[in-house]
Parts: sequence; structure tokens; C-alpha cells
Amino acid sequence: MSPDRRASEAEGDVNASPLRLEWQRENISPAAAELLQRDAGAFLHQDLSTPCLNALACADGSWIEDTQGRRYLDFHGNMVHQVGYAHPHVVEAVKSQIDELCFAPRRYTNSRAIELAERLAAASPARLSKVLFAPGGSAAIGIALKLARIVTGRHKTVSMWDSFHGASMDACSVGGESGFRWGIGPLLPGSEHVPPPDPLRCPLGCGGSCSMACANYLEYVLDREGDVGAVIAEPIRCTTVAVPPPGYWERVKAACQRHGALLIFDEIPTCLGRTGEMFATAHTGVVPDILVLGKGLGGGVLPLAAVVADARLDVAKPRSIGHYTHEKNPVLCAAGLATLDVIEQEGLAERSKWLGKQTLSEFEQLLKDVRCVREVRGVGLLFGIELDDRAAAERILYRCLSAGLNFKVSMGTVLTLAPPLNIAQDDLSHAVQIVCDAIRQG
Repeated sequence: MSPDRRASEAEGDVNASPLRLEWQRENISPAAAELLQRDAGAFLHQDLSTPCLNALACADGSWIEDTQGRRYLDFHGNMVHQVGYAHPHVVEAVKSQIDELCFAPRRYTNSRAIELAERLAAASPARLSKVLFAPGGSAAIGIALKLARIVTGRHKTVSMWDSFHGASMDACSVGGESGFRWGIGPLLPGSEHVPPPDPLRCPLGCGGSCSMACANYLEYVLDREGDVGAVIAEPIRCTTVAVPPPGYWERVKAACQRHGALLIFDEIPTCLGRTGEMFATAHTGVVPDILVLGKGLGGGVLPLAAVVADARLDVAKPRSIGHYTHEKNPVLCAAGLATLDVIEQEGLAERSKWLGKQTLSEFEQLLKDVRCVREVRGVGLLFGIELDDRAAAERILYRCLSAGLNFKVSMGTVLTLAPPLNIAQDDLSHAVQIVCDAIRQG
């Protein structure tokens, strides 16, 4: 399989795509093209980013604007924009904190860091009350993996094929997307993988009648390996919006307890109201041992991630498991606190729940008789429209981009749509119409 095909299995629109190049020829001005050329000359090239698609001049609310003044509703946002871009409360909190205290070196604390840790612990599921911050999701995954090793004395992990946990070496070792693993040599030892609980892609022969074979498979691996320290997984697969069958996580949690493994939930993209609950964990019926948060925690302004762990796992006192330069950065924590303020004061988790149900129903009604649509899925304000053809998915992506809507394609055939949680209803309805019109064109 070619590298381009491997990457497209994860995202769907690789840099060398003919449709992408055609879109650029039709939409990029000479001035923007010059910026893109400079960018390509300055940055290491990697698929799905550099060379870039376009150049931005502004990001505000639910919209991004390119250097030519064209505006796009952003339903991609790298999942950082739960409260939209440049929310006034977040921006003001960051500016004020810079004036008050801009940094805290190692061995010093500050009120902002303490308050954010306390608020995350208070909002998290029962027993999860000990926190560490990190400058990004991959680093937070590394902290969770190290903590699991220290607690259990074991280094092996079980995770899911097709999952994504970050791009660093340790994170992509436990991740399952081929575009981040292919051709880079030995990965973290002890990283075992099992089929994901994805009813539409089940490789274990369940078809339309789920027999929970994927949960049995996972426990079989735990049993045969005998020394697994942690199972790490996304409670809901964010890119394909794959929701495990009822009872799956209860079976996995029980298997972890029987075999002495910790359960780590990666909610880096799905936390903070995205799925209609403050944490996607609420949909699973279980409480993990470690919860990893990120992306939207920085309010769409600054990079910030967190590990929230069961208090009984606070046993690494003589070790350094995080120790990042910006571990208790007051400016980052001010952004996190302001983000929590907005989510709570504007009721965004609850809004995501009811508006998501309404929008999912609208998608289903508008697309019910479209032959190329295999399935429409949604949890809160996170939607996946599964098509039956890779080429059609890419055509629809660029057709929507030309109409003023930005989103991503996952696994080649899933249109993944994640609007800000405070998007105006008129804007959301407009985006739904753009997508459905584009799909109907084929």
C-alpha cells in the first residue's frame, strides 16, 4: 500500500490529491499562493498539513477567513473550538493574566493552576481527583502511559486499530492510524492492538447483529499476554463518530479489573461538552482510572492538556512523570478556566445535547433516500456521515469548501463535522444545507 493511500485511510484528503490541487488553482490568489510557497519553503513537509491548503487572516466565533476575505464555517477546527474562536471571555482572561503573572518556573505554583486543577477534578467522574497539566495531548498521553507503568509495574498496553492518540513516538505507538506509524521503524515495545468497537467496520464477522466479539477479543489478549498494564482507548471514536455497542465498556472495564490493567480514556478531542456531556465518559457507564483531556481546554487560543487520575494512583512521588516547562503556566491555566466559565455559564454541554439531536434528525431526514449514504451518526455536536465511495467523499469535501464550509474526511469515506458548541442555529442550519446539497450532487 502506498504512503498516500495509508494517510488517506486516516484523513481522506492528502496533499497530492488532484482535487485539492484543482481547488487551489481555482481559489488561491497569486498573493496567497506566494504565502503558501514561503510556508512550504520554511517548514518540513508532512502529509495532511505542509504544503498547506490555504492561508488564514482571521478566526472568530464559528468562522475562519482566508487572506482573500472569503469566510468559511469551520466544522473541523482540530477539535479545539468548543467555545468558538477568540471568545471575548477567553481572550480577556489571557490578556489580563499576561499582565498579572506570565509564567511560573519549576518548583513554584500559582492560584490559576491550582484553581483549574480543582475545577477539573470537581467536574470529572467520581474518584478522579489528581491532575497534571501538559502542553499538548501527545504529552498528556505520555504521562498517562508512564503513570500506568509505575502503578502496575507492567509496560504493555492494549489499544485499538484506527485510533489516534497523538503524533509523538509513544502516542503513535499506542495509536492505530497507519499514516502515523507506517515506515518509521520500531515503535514502543509492548503496544498490542485489537479491533475497534465499530459496528459498521467490524472485522470479526458480527455484521448487523453485534455479538460483542470485539470485547471478547480484547479480554482474550489481556488473558494471553498476562502482563498488560493499561487499556487505552477513545470512549467514542471522534473522527468516525463510532459509538461502541451498549455494554461494551462495562465488559472492558470488568476485564481490566480481572486482569490487573488500568483503563485510560483519551478524551482529548471529545471532552468539554462536545458529545452533549461534559465528558464523553458519561456515555460509557464506567469510570476510567485515568482520563486524558486536551484540545478545547485551551479555549481555541492556547495549547493545553490535562491528565485526571484516580486518587489511588498518586504513587509516583519519587519519579518525574510530567515535568514539562509549562506544566503550571498561569496564562494557559487562565485560558482553561475561562473556557470552563463559558461552557458552564452558556450551558454549552446541554446545548450540544439538544441541538445535536435536532441536527442529527435533520441530517437523517434530508439524506434518508440518498443512495451513496451508508449511515448518518451523531453524538452531541459531533456528526459522521458515512458514504460508500472514497472519491465521492473527497468531491463533496471540496464542493463544500467552495460553498463556505470547512470540515474533514476520516477513514476515506466519513464526513466528520464538529461545529463550535455556541454556533448560531442559523449558521448550523446553513451548514447542514450545504452538506446535504453537496451529497445529493454526488
